Amino acid sequence: MKSKLGLLPLVAATFFMVSGGPYGIEGLVQQSGYALAIATLLAIPLIWALPTGLMIGELASAIPAEGGFYVWVRRALGDFWGFQEAWLSLSASVFDMAAYPAIFVLSLGQLWPTALQNPWRVLIPAVVILSCVGWNMLGAKAVGGSSIVLGLLLLAPFALMVALAPHREFPASAPHGHWYSGLIIAMWNFMGWDNASTVAQEVENPQRTYPRTMFWTVAAVALVYIIPISAVGYSGVPASSWSDGSWVNLAGGVRPWLAVPVLLTIMISVVGQVNSLTMSYSRIPLAMADDKMAPPFLRHLNYSLLFCGLIWTLALSLSLDRILLLDILLYGASLILEFVALVVLRIREPNLVRPFRIPGGTAGAIAISVAPCALLVAAAVLNRHEQVGSVSAAMLAAGVAICGLVVYPLVRRFCAPR
Repeated sequence: MKSKLGLLPLVAATFFMVSGGPYGIEGLVQQSGYALAIATLLAIPLIWALPTGLMIGELASAIPAEGGFYVWVRRALGDFWGFQEAWLSLSASVFDMAAYPAIFVLSLGQLWPTALQNPWRVLIPAVVILSCVGWNMLGAKAVGGSSIVLGLLLLAPFALMVALAPHREFPASAPHGHWYSGLIIAMWNFMGWDNASTVAQEVENPQRTYPRTMFWTVAAVALVYIIPISAVGYSGVPASSWSDGSWVNLAGGVRPWLAVPVLLTIMISVVGQVNSLTMSYSRIPLAMADDKMAPPFLRHLNYSLLFCGLIWTLALSLSLDRILLLDILLYGASLILEFVALVVLRIREPNLVRPFRIPGGTAGAIAISVAPCALLVAAAVLNRHEQVGSVSAAMLAAGVAICGLVVYPLVRRFCAPR
């Protein structure tokens, strides 16, 4: 019998699925300044992460199935919308899994500039992704246990950085003209709570473990962002000194010898994030294949892992800001479907056993859905003019989503039993 994930390994794995440390948050400080950045990091958990965590807590405890959010949407809304949920999530994962190695390459480039040039800027992320695919073939327990160790190694240099930073005062800074780009960065850095749901059958006592995991991980992620940023701000570093991948230089400004340990923790963070997300995303095609909504060879976990690893190499050449926007738009559409499933299941299956239940009945379920969905719409509208090459990012995301509508009848025709 396979060993299962307990509370601490699941918290550690979820931490890496959502955050993996303060890497990737640098652009928020640059765009918004310290005061607005910290205010955003205090607000986003309340209006974005906590409602999502409550939704995951209820649905994961009521329906602890392999495939997680895909299974919930399919049960609530039927095969068609279940497939669209999986399509949107896997499409978002292409950009999500490209973002973390991109952060690694940007940071490595500060000590080894050649890493920013072709072919290294694509080859290095590809090696990271495929290595984590191999790691995942050892099983979920191996991923969860390693996440605890990686998390401790990740946080150690930042604890030193916070302790050693000189205390002066926050430098005066005003938000950048495109401050709303910082909103996308903050949302992305608090994104991915539902990813932990896809391994429910590999979790000990999921009805009790999932709600507790959501609570502890939300608190841990918020603190890991706010404390290091506050320490750097109090040391007098201007907000203009921040840029994507700048933690290495910021650490070197506190103590020159801290630059290398921070660079090493970026490597640790990327491996932990990609490793945990590989565990999560790979269960979606596996569950779809069981439902005859994907090719049957994907019913084997190792084949599902290899399939995901190959599609994740598709976006490795995009810049980080474009990756984040496309990720948010596609993930946001899938998240809205999950909130719809939460409400529909409350109406259609009122007697479903829910070990953890959002208070307030159906009205309470609707109420917690409003803020995240409104924030997603606002972020899409504010960033509607962003481009990916000559194409609008919003139009490209919409095109990817529409492809799911076209692919569905083909999948039903060729994968469903005759």
